[in-house]
Amino acid sequence: MRPRERRETSEQDLFRSRLDQIIDMKHALVKLARTIDWGFLEQTFGAVYTDKPGQPPLPTRLMAGLAILKHTYDLSDEALCDRWVENPYFQYFCGEEFFQHALVFDRSSLTRWRQRMGPERLKALLQESLAVATLTDAMKPSDLACVVIDTTVQPKAVMFPTDAKLLNRARERLVRLAKKLGVSLRQSYARVGKLALIKHQRYAHAHQFKRANRSLRKLKTYLGRVIRDIERQIVWNEDLRDAFVRPLFLARRVLEQERRQRGRKVYSLHAPEVECIGKGKAHRPYEFGVKVSVATTVKHSAGGQFVTHAAALPGNPYDGHTLGTVIPQMQALIGNILHRCITDAGYRGHNAPPDHKFKVYTSGQKRRVTPQIKREFKRRAAIEPVIGHLKEHHRMGRNHLAHASGDAINAVLAAAGYNFRRLLAWLRLLLLRILIAFSLPIQLKSV
Repeated sequence: MRPRERRETSEQDLFRSRLDQIIDMKHALVKLARTIDWGFLEQTFGAVYTDKPGQPPLPTRLMAGLAILKHTYDLSDEALCDRWVENPYFQYFCGEEFFQHALVFDRSSLTRWRQRMGPERLKALLQESLAVATLTDAMKPSDLACVVIDTTVQPKAVMFPTDAKLLNRARERLVRLAKKLGVSLRQSYARVGKLALIKHQRYAHAHQFKRANRSLRKLKTYLGRVIRDIERQIVWNEDLRDAFVRPLFLARRVLEQERRQRGRKVYSLHAPEVECIGKGKAHRPYEFGVKVSVATTVKHSAGGQFVTHAAALPGNPYDGHTLGTVIPQMQALIGNILHRCITDAGYRGHNAPPDHKFKVYTSGQKRRVTPQIKREFKRRAAIEPVIGHLKEHHRMGRNHLAHASGDAINAVLAAAGYNFRRLLAWLRLLLLRILIAFSLPIQLKSV
């Protein structure tokens, strides 16, 4: 069933307060709500629904507004629910006409809505942020023709992985699941397994690596015994085999993986999609998450530096080999043809589409470099503070959304939240300019 979309009316209620009568209608959040094309978002997100009978879903403006507010103000789902109840501006932004004293949605509705939309449809929020920027003169359409592209790491909310921690955690998860399903084990190794983990950490800290390796071998022995014990117990029970197939698969991978092996490794049992990525940082040699491509305009627009594209790149690909997918996606998103792409030296040997093969310029390039392109090379580093803001203030610094789809969703929503925050600052500046323009003649008359 399709959602019942809300439309603004002029109804009065004796027992409820209208939001437009208790808030400042010149507030930046109110102006932004009036500028966004909610009809475009309703049409885009409404394509996933059908006309079959059932309970109608929540209105699109409510859910899209909550997604924007969450990543604009760097709020968790729980904090967003608390702020929504007590903030009338948040309620007006989400389409409410009367002040609500209780939540009109459930916290889990946010998770289900994100999963139902997926990263491809959620790009409409990023597209709408760029459309609002051009509509309010915060950015010129011509600014989108030249972009800077770079990659960063979006860390996952996982514990820093070590072999000892992973071995002990895999054993604990198997023992917990066996107890839940009524599988009787010969021994759980709960006490001696925890003791071996503590000894390994202490020996490693003291640089007593022979003793640390001895404790590590004990942890491997305990995990192997639990795996074999469970396999003997469930061999004749098909239901139990189905329940244990994934935990046993992950536990075997943890048990068999070596330190210097090639290929994929398990760095987290609850998020096996996590990858180990090294970006050459002295303070953080390795990060555990997913690589993300970010693009911003070369020119500093009137409203600031806007993000034009953001996408997760699973598999830790070489930076230069990401342009084959990033450039077509960006052009489809912004509805404009890219004239120039400025990148760092990590994009040498790129696989850009044939039409853009000679439109990509990497740092240190000498051929085909005009004086204007040389000036644009000096703007390449402008993307670094944008990435810093995305991580620090818009939830890209630690992704709490589950699965590989959560990585892609969080990257897109972080970019949309960053753009909407720039728009709020721009609308406040416009209001300030209008107030100054009106107050100046009055001051001159009084003089």
